[in-house]
Amino acid sequence: MSGTRSLSLKAQVTDMPVSKNTEGRWPVWKLAILLYPFAAPAVAINLFLLGLIFHRIGLPVISPVLALWLSVPLGVPATWAAGRWVRSLIDEAA
Repeated sequence: MSGTRSLSLKAQVTDMPVSKNTEGRWPVWKLAILLYPFAAPAVAINLFLLGLIFHRIGLPVISPVLALWLSVPLGVPATWAAGRWVRSLIDEAA
């Protein structure tokens, strides 16, 4: 080699500057797991009510069961957004 050496992955990770005190800090994905049981039903309620609004303009009604099934995958981005919001509130409070 030409006299250069590559740093190990561990050395690269430990040499990175830390912007804030991250000890004891909850990551967004943990907050999202905790918030999913609350966010997914909220998405289901909003989908059902949106279906009622759409019925007023002539579209078919979304049944409550269909709204629940649709809220399972659509609850994930809503939960992630709620987790980021809660994380920002925790950071602001600290």
